[in-house]
Amino acid sequence: MLGIKNRKTLIENGRSRLDRKARRLALDALEAALKAADPEEIVRSKVGVKGDLLTVGHYEFDLRKFQRIIIVGGGKAGGGMAEVLESLLGSRISDGIVNVPYETGSLETSLIKSHKAGHPIPDDSGMEGAKMMLELVSHLEKDDLIICLISGGGSSLMPLPRGEITLAEKCAVTDALLKSGATINEINTVRKHISDFKGGWLAKKAYPATIVNLVLSDVVGDPLEFIASGPTVPDSTTFDNAVEILRRYGLWEELSQTVKTLLVEGQKGLIEETPKVGDRVFKRVHNCVVGNNRSATLAACSQLRGVGVTPLLLTSSLEGEARHVGTVLASIAKEVDLSGNPLCRSCGIVAGGEATVTVVGCGKGGRNQEIALSSALGISGMDGVAVASLGTDGIDGPTDAAGALVDGKTIARSEECKVDARTFLAENDSYSFFSELNDLIFTGPTGTNVNDISMIIMVK
Repeated sequence: MLGIKNRKTLIENGRSRLDRKARRLALDALEAALKAADPEEIVRSKVGVKGDLLTVGHYEFDLRKFQRIIIVGGGKAGGGMAEVLESLLGSRISDGIVNVPYETGSLETSLIKSHKAGHPIPDDSGMEGAKMMLELVSHLEKDDLIICLISGGGSSLMPLPRGEITLAEKCAVTDALLKSGATINEINTVRKHISDFKGGWLAKKAYPATIVNLVLSDVVGDPLEFIASGPTVPDSTTFDNAVEILRRYGLWEELSQTVKTLLVEGQKGLIEETPKVGDRVFKRVHNCVVGNNRSATLAACSQLRGVGVTPLLLTSSLEGEARHVGTVLASIAKEVDLSGNPLCRSCGIVAGGEATVTVVGCGKGGRNQEIALSSALGISGMDGVAVASLGTDGIDGPTDAAGALVDGKTIARSEECKVDARTFLAENDSYSFFSELNDLIFTGPTGTNVNDISMIIMVK
């Protein structure tokens, strides 16, 4: 059961009756969102087998036409998705392997192998798993079917550096991009061009087999080519784009010579570009987004509506610097308080997406914790107002927390503990700040990932 482990403490941290009520409502809505993102429930609702007919979303496949069915893929939700597929297809599956994070428990599968690998830092085990997937699919024929399970975290879990680039060099590039404030689309543009697996290469090497992608999206707007860096879909980006991104964030000079050489040779056309739209291999690829941030945020809104709180889904495409997002959320809360716009109390304003953090300090934290810390400064002194922000994968940045919860008394509590919020925010040290106040949200790894969810709860 996906849920918040320390909800009792989080609720009791509210100093007033209204603060405790707002905190409880926020946690209830977050848990409803997590339930809606459960990969097992999602796959069961989108995939069915009746006799020899396989349905995936609006697609139908006559299983009698296929000699072999191969399952491959990777991501934080890969384990749950694989379990459901094996329960539906059973002995029809010829072979399979999915790369999943180390913390994933034992899977109830016998035909689909779970291969544990590193996340968010790619490791040799992930690379070994990616190679095994390529070995499974590279000799298939047109009467074979590949079901590819794609979810958030797939980029890290299925690493296969291109050319002479080492895994350590690829990790260094990714780490630098993550700290620079680059968006996930920008990061994955670079990843695709230093990978021999992503950016459509898996589909290219699996041709002429039929591919069905089951996609649990963790990217704003659900662009297939950026979810897990799009191993089975056309890539619209180029080597020029990758180099421009690295230069724009001031990272080009930090690159190893091997990475620079490959990217420059790609620009010159000396090595092949990633597969593009129009390549014949994609005529045999079918995509089904089975779950995303919008479905999770709508579930949070439904939960709020069910208990008499008026919900508003502000956006499921939230982006921007995390501390600025927090400031905006606080300003919306102030507007509600002052004018009843866009809603009157009691209300819940929900936003989903993925912010970024430009790391300038030496602290520890994640984008959701930084959103919460920034918003705490803005709502300071208000009663019956809570702001929560959570990563649906249960892992916010390089921490063991999923996010954080604040209210209008958070800053007053921190001052009593002689903890200065602005100093911790400047140092990107939101984890330490919320550790002092016991306001971190803990879920543990959830086995899913549909971006982040932030919300303002205002009660009377």
